[in-house]
Amino acid sequence: MAQSTETTDWVSRFADEVIEESERRAPGKPVVVASGLSPSGPIHLGNLREVMTPHLVADEIRRRGYQVRHLISWDDYDRYRKVPAGVPGVDETWAEHIGKPLTSVPAPKGSPHPNWAEHFKAAMIESLAELGVEFDGISQTEQYTSGVYREQILHAMKHRGDIDAILAQYRTKKAPAKKQQQKPVDEAELEAAEGSGAAAEDDGSSGSAGYFPYKPYCGNCEKDLTTVTSYDDDSTELTYSCTACGFSETVRLNEFNRGKLVWKVDWPMRWAYEGVIFEPSGVDHSSPGSSFQVGGQIVGIFGGRQPIGPMYAFVGISGMAKMSSSKGGVPTPADALKIMEPQLLRWLYARRKPNQSFKVAFDQEIQRLYDEWDRLEAKVADGTALPADAAAHSRAVRTASGELPRTPRPLPYRTLASVADITAGHEDQALRILSDLDPANPLTSLDEARPRYDKAEAWINTHVPADQRTIVRDEPDTELLKSLDEQARESLRLLLDGLADNWSLDGLTHLVYGVPKVQAGFSADATPKELPPEIKTAQRSFFALLYRLLVSRDTGPRLPTLLLAVGQERVRHLLGA
Repeated sequence: MAQSTETTDWVSRFADEVIEESERRAPGKPVVVASGLSPSGPIHLGNLREVMTPHLVADEIRRRGYQVRHLISWDDYDRYRKVPAGVPGVDETWAEHIGKPLTSVPAPKGSPHPNWAEHFKAAMIESLAELGVEFDGISQTEQYTSGVYREQILHAMKHRGDIDAILAQYRTKKAPAKKQQQKPVDEAELEAAEGSGAAAEDDGSSGSAGYFPYKPYCGNCEKDLTTVTSYDDDSTELTYSCTACGFSETVRLNEFNRGKLVWKVDWPMRWAYEGVIFEPSGVDHSSPGSSFQVGGQIVGIFGGRQPIGPMYAFVGISGMAKMSSSKGGVPTPADALKIMEPQLLRWLYARRKPNQSFKVAFDQEIQRLYDEWDRLEAKVADGTALPADAAAHSRAVRTASGELPRTPRPLPYRTLASVADITAGHEDQALRILSDLDPANPLTSLDEARPRYDKAEAWINTHVPADQRTIVRDEPDTELLKSLDEQARESLRLLLDGLADNWSLDGLTHLVYGVPKVQAGFSADATPKELPPEIKTAQRSFFALLYRLLVSRDTGPRLPTLLLAVGQERVRHLLGA
C-alpha cells in the first residue's frame, strides 16, 4: 500500500501504529476504530474530540488505500441519570424517568423524534455529515434488546468471579475526590466523559447473593434500580427485585433481552466483540480503577485485546456566555457550525495533538482564528507552509472521499462580520459593499461569499452584545464638527478629497492611514520605519474622530470596511462636506 507523504503530523504517526497493529491482530480484515457517545443530553464540543480523533486517523488510513470501519457506539441503552439544565422543552417532570434507558425517555416537547436518545443523536448525526465524518452507527438499545450480545452476557455471568476479582483490586484505590471550583461556562472545559457510558463508571453490584456484572431493567417500571437476588449458571434462571416499585420476577437469561452489562464490563466486551484496534479515551480514564484501565484486564475474559489509543485532553470554549441560546447549556458542534465553516472546525481538532487542550472560540477570537486560517491557506497555495501545517490543512479541507464544499470567494471573516453588522440583514446593501472591496474583480452575487458570509452574519447576530453592534448615524454630529480645530478639519478635507479615487478596500486602507502622514509632511506611502512614533498617535486620534462622526463611538469595524458600508454620499454628509 502507498504510504502517505504527510508523515510529519500526529495523525500519520497513529495511522502507522494502527495499520501495524491491525495487520498483527486481524490480517486481511478492515481496520476497526471506535468512538462512543451517549445521547443523554446535548452532545457537546468536548464529546466531538471522541469522534474526530479516530475519524482523522481512519481517514488517513483510507487515504492509503485500506478498508476502515469507524464505529460510533450510541450508548442509548444507558440509564437516564439526570435532567440536564438548559434544554428547551424539558422541565422537572422528566425526573420521573431517571433510571430508564435513554430510548424509553420521552423526547423534549415539540421534538419530531420518538424518544430522548433519538432527539440528541439526530443533531449530532447532522453535524457529523456537515463535517464529512463517515461512520457506522451502532445503537446499543438495538444490540441488547435483539439479543446480539446474549452469548457475551452469559459468558460474563459465568465468569463473574473472575471479573469481580479484577475489580476488587481497584475498589480500595479510589483517589480522594478533588475539590472542584465552579467555572463560569465561558471558561468551561468540556469533559468528553460526560457524553459516554464512562460517566457511569459502574462496575456492578455485590449483595448477599454475590457479585453480578449484569443489571436488568425492571419489567414493571422500566428502571434499573434492580438487584439480582439469585442466578443459576446451568438453567440461566435469574431472579431480581426492583427497589423503585417493589416488582420481582424470575427470567431465563438465555432468552431475556431487557438489561445490560454494567459499564466497566460492557466496554471491554464490545472491544472484543467488534475487534476494535484504535479507540481514544478522555484524560479521566488515566486514573487507577477507571473503566479504560480496568477494561484492559477484563477484555481478556472475552478473548479480546485492549485497543491502542491516546488519552485526549479537554476542549475549552471562549465567548460562550454571550450565546443567546445557551441558557445554562454547553455549545454543541451544531452551535459551532452556525458561525464557522466545517473546514475551520476540523482544523481546530486536526492541528493539535490529542493530549493538547485547545479552545473553540465564540467571541472576538473567532476573527483572529479565521485570519490565521486564511494565512495558512495562502501558504499552502504558494508552497511555503510547514509540512505539519500543510497536513493539518489537508485534513481540514478534504477527506478520502473528496473535498468538503467550500466558499467560492472566501473574503476575510472580520470584513464579512463588519458588513453583516452594519447592513443588519439588507442583502442588497451587503452585496454593494462587498462588490466595492475589489472593483477590478467585483462580487456579482452574495452566493459567491457563502456559506462564510452566513456564518459571519450568524456570529454577529447571536454572539455580539447589542451594545457592541454598529449603528451608523443618520445625521451629522454638528456639535462635534463645530468644535474641531483647523488640523482636524484639514484631516477630514484630505480624506474627502481622496474618497472617489480610492473607493476600494485597499485604496481606502491606504487613504485613512495616509492622511496623518501627509499632514505631518511625509508621503502617504512612507513605511512605519521611515516615520516618527508620534505618527501612530496621530493615526489613532484621526481614527477615533472618524468613528465618533460615523457611529458615535471611539471604536468600531475596520475603517475601510466601515466607509465602504456607509457609502460615499453618506460619508460626505456625516463628515460635514
